[in-house]
Amino acid sequence: MKIALLGYGKMGKSIEKIAVSRGHEIVAISDSENQKPDLSSADVAINFSIPSAAFENIAWAFENKVPVVSGTTGWLQDYDKAVALCKKNDSAFIYASNFSLGVNLFFELNKKLAKMMKAFNEYSVSIEEIHHLQKLDAPSGTAITLAEHIIPQLDKKGWSLNQSEANKIPIYAKREENVPGTHSIFYHSKIDQIEIKHTAHSREGFAVGAVIAAEWLLNKKGIFHMTDVLESLK
Repeated sequence: MKIALLGYGKMGKSIEKIAVSRGHEIVAISDSENQKPDLSSADVAINFSIPSAAFENIAWAFENKVPVVSGTTGWLQDYDKAVALCKKNDSAFIYASNFSLGVNLFFELNKKLAKMMKAFNEYSVSIEEIHHLQKLDAPSGTAITLAEHIIPQLDKKGWSLNQSEANKIPIYAKREENVPGTHSIFYHSKIDQIEIKHTAHSREGFAVGAVIAAEWLLNKKGIFHMTDVLESLK
């Protein structure tokens, strides 16, 4: 498979290493915000650019009839436009806030726990996410996804950042040196606390998941999610 990398920071370099180890070829690299690489030989594009460049990168790929796997967060105000461009160009698209297979299993665990906790009003819920100092958006896309899975189960109105608000799930975002990503869900009562947690030890898990998603997306048409990819791995 021939891959175009849109974004060549730490994640882009990790994806390159994993892709090559799995027998794929990197045929184009975009490492600046305004760069439009030659995608004529690419089978798929993997986008991990900065948020401000994400939509333009995705649009450029679709205009060149290249399917896209995108893991950049902080750009979702343009997600619907990206979906429309994908359909217009008869292409394929997977966006995920986190491509780690472990995190996607954690998403499913989070959904199941939220359903169980619906009957126990004595517990309050909160989310904590910790990432490296270079992460530009807060809260993380993964934390937002976790909150969005809990909100309908507990009849919350939404989420709030770094503060408690009535009937919202507080998400506490921390930035520390050399932390690939840690996400925790807490259910706290006067007598005890329930916690589930996912800790990434490196970026490799995100990179492996993104490359697996690209392999899965090849020769498909439409809008997909990581749940589709996971179902195929069972």
